[in-house]
Formats: sequence, C-alpha cells, structure tokens
Amino acid sequence: MSLDALRAALPDHAKDIRLNLGSVIGNSRLPAQRLWGAVLACAIMSRNEVVLRELAEDARAHLDEKGFTAARAAASIMAMTTVYYRGRHMLGDAEYTTVPAKLRMQAMANHGVDKADFEFWSLAAAAVAGCEVCVESHGRLLREQGADREVVLDAVRIAAVVNAAAVTEAADRALADALAG
Repeated sequence: MSLDALRAALPDHAKDIRLNLGSVIGNSRLPAQRLWGAVLACAIMSRNEVVLRELAEDARAHLDEKGFTAARAAASIMAMTTVYYRGRHMLGDAEYTTVPAKLRMQAMANHGVDKADFEFWSLAAAAVAGCEVCVESHGRLLREQGADREVVLDAVRIAAVVNAAAVTEAADRALADALAG
C-alpha cells in the first residue's frame, strides 16, 4: 500500500485529513528526500503500524539507503531526546538546563545526509512528540541553515497530517473491534 491507499482507507468523517495528506505530502514542492524522510520519521513517531507500513513503502521508493536509514535514526534519537528535554522543561527549574543530558546523541551529527534534511526530519518528529524545547531548537537550527519560515512550517504540517492519520486509523480500528464484539 501507499499514501494513496492510506488516504483511501480514511473514513468520511476524516475527509479533511484525507485531503490534507494529499495537499501537504502528495502535492509538496519540497525535495523528495526532505519530504519523504520527514514523512517516514513522523510515521515512526506516530507509533501506528498501519500508517508506518503504508507510508514506509513510498518513503522507500523516494529515499536512497542512506536517507532511509537516516530518517529512521532521526525518529529514534528524537523518541529519546523529546522525552528528556520535555521532561526537563516540565520540571520548571531553569537550573536543570545547566546539567548535561548524559545521553548519547551521536546520530545528530553522524547521519550521512544533508544537515538541513536531518534537521527538518528532527523538527517534524519533535512536533509529533510535542516537545516545545525540541521544536524551537530544531526550527531555529533549520532557519540558521537558510530555510525560510514556510519550509519550517512544512515540517510541522507533515507532522500534523501524519499524526492525524495515525490517530484516526487507530481509533477507527479500535471502534470497529469494540462494536463487532
């Protein structure tokens, strides 16, 4: 299956999500690597196996092996760092920002792809995770690398529509199981 199959599988009450998947991903003007790396990272962060399976097929077709691996690395490292930095922020004590994370994060520097692409993927993954500190940091780094505000928001839009598709798919599957039993 694919993006088109995922869109077709969404119920009528999620028509906005179906259309937004098409406009945000299907009609994107982003370079393929940037777009599909973000889609893959967000699908991983969504924790929805159906959405991941559907979107990974298209991501695999648009990414070379380095890109496919690096997008997975972005999701993996962001799954850890978003919890840490969000948790540190929620503690509400600025003194915690002076304490080293003491977490290995080599994937942030040794990913083998364009730095701006990896930042874009990390921003999108952070948006799915809802980490304000991480979204701000990766958005700022992306801007420092020359991305305009519209490109930064593209990462957030990708995160929003992939997450919405994942929530909708999981909820409808659970409701179908509950109503069938």
